[in-house]
Amino acid sequence: MTLEAELWSDITPIPLDDGPDPLAPIAYDAEYSEAMGYFRAISQKDERSERALQLTEKIIEYNPAHYTIWYYRQQILFSLDKNLYEELDFVKDQIDSNPKNYQLWHHRQVLVEKLMDASRELPFIDEILNDDAKNYHAWTYRQWVIKTFNLWENELDFVNKLLDKDVRNNSAWNQRYFTIFFNPTKPTEEFLTQEIEYVIEKIKMAPNNISPWNYIKGIIAKSNKDIGILEELCKEIENQDIISPHVMGCLVDIHESRARNGSAIDKEEGIKICTLLADKHDTIRKRYWGYRKIILASH
Repeated sequence: MTLEAELWSDITPIPLDDGPDPLAPIAYDAEYSEAMGYFRAISQKDERSERALQLTEKIIEYNPAHYTIWYYRQQILFSLDKNLYEELDFVKDQIDSNPKNYQLWHHRQVLVEKLMDASRELPFIDEILNDDAKNYHAWTYRQWVIKTFNLWENELDFVNKLLDKDVRNNSAWNQRYFTIFFNPTKPTEEFLTQEIEYVIEKIKMAPNNISPWNYIKGIIAKSNKDIGILEELCKEIENQDIISPHVMGCLVDIHESRARNGSAIDKEEGIKICTLLADKHDTIRKRYWGYRKIILASH
């Protein structure tokens, strides 16, 4: 036995029971199977002890995505009144090796929620995002931390730095929207006007990057401004002989908004652009542009 024999002499491990004729039995590592056998035995009687804690760590070495083990580990930590800051260090080491493991991020959230102390969290997340600025789990966790502990003050500056580094960082654009519109302090119309100007400059840097296009349309919708304010931007990009489906799609939006108010010229122009997108410039969404043509024709 690879586990300490004396430590576990009073426990009879419970083997995995896949039934008499498993369809696709998994060939588990022998040590992992042994550890899980002891885990089944102690979890049946809800043992919360130092040896149980050590056992969860051993199993995590083999399978850091084992949700049940993490949950059981939490119960042991709380029952034994362990130092949760030490556990945060343990989780940090685990996340450094497995940065896209959901169970690890969830475990850290449980610990921080128990401690009600997020003083370590933003610097820790910054480290993770510095290695991978588009780590979905890190961003989701960051949003939870900011909302739970009201850490909005410097978030826009943080996002600015990321977008200055990589204007195509779609995660940063998503975080920008979160920072502005989920913040309890609502943005003023003056701020939203400045924000539109900011995004226009970013779009000029990468006209075929869909993220700022989606973002600016969301800003316009939230600010009750007219989508027509983007027409000059679209024409400027077109005059540079840049063919961008996002520019053309924005022009469709502009023409449709005017067609709704009775403009026959905009109706025809919008249908024409939809045809170009469907047949040549955005064929992967051919059916979508066909649908937009139907909407335009109905006005």
